[in-house]
Amino acid sequence: MPRQERPGSDGEHLVQQRLGTTKRADRFYGEQVLDHLNVRMQDFVARQEMFFLSTADRHGECDATFRAGPPGFIQVLDDRTLAYPEYRGNGVMASVGNISENPRLGLLMVDFTRDRIGLHVNGRARVVMDEDMRLQHPGLPVDPVPGRRAQLWVTVEVEEAYIHCAKHIPHLQKVPAQQRGARAWGTDDAKRKGGDFFGAAAEADQRPPFRRAERRNEHLRGGLHEDTDDAVYQAAAPVYGSDPVPGDGTSAAARVGPAYPGAPRDPGRDDFVEELNAEFLDRVERVLARAQPRRSAEDDPEFRGWFDRRDG
Repeated sequence: MPRQERPGSDGEHLVQQRLGTTKRADRFYGEQVLDHLNVRMQDFVARQEMFFLSTADRHGECDATFRAGPPGFIQVLDDRTLAYPEYRGNGVMASVGNISENPRLGLLMVDFTRDRIGLHVNGRARVVMDEDMRLQHPGLPVDPVPGRRAQLWVTVEVEEAYIHCAKHIPHLQKVPAQQRGARAWGTDDAKRKGGDFFGAAAEADQRPPFRRAERRNEHLRGGLHEDTDDAVYQAAAPVYGSDPVPGDGTSAAARVGPAYPGAPRDPGRDDFVEELNAEFLDRVERVLARAQPRRSAEDDPEFRGWFDRRDG
């Protein structure tokens, strides 16, 4: 992927301008944000045993979750591609479902015990069945633990990779094996999975049937307005990890066209995108008009380098 002139979203750039942090942000973009995984990042990924995952559906409704496995369960396929397994879970398939509608995702890997540092990876995802993945990558490990046998794999095309500050990451220690209970990989025992720890099941008879809140046309996601014709997404949904395809010219999605670089665009696309962006930025401006920076840009202490003090 060609390096953007300036990483980040229009929204974050506007907030930086409003709060006087543009210069600091540009220093971070220039020194820390890569469009690939360098050797040290690859080594870091290869030894991780967990990460945090964020996805969103086509409406921009988000989901954050946690993934864990033995060291190496996140595979570095090359300097621009990661892959992680999807193990047997609760059957909801929230993350994979989101990816089928919106391939953008974010990963956060944090080393709490050794280096006490984190790594962000943002990119585009694609879901692959285990058997197909092994045909493409026959060297993938086969885990002997039933609860860690992959049903699916998610491959991630890396678009951004950057450090997470060590300053506020707690330093944790692993509990010796003899002092901890065995993890019940793949179990269906409700108690060993946590039971009704938060009391949600106990409230089940007291609450009305779940209905997702009616969506309002208040957000933009990937250049598409929320009133996008569902037929466009239904056409795209069978292809995991793909952007929505153009429709018949009547929906917002059709007018915007595919989001990936180099895709064919409709003649009226640019004007329409300008209209949507202006509407979005106007909303951001109204919110930021009520925000005040904690200190002016002139009063900021001189920049001394990223993370030069481990506990600064």
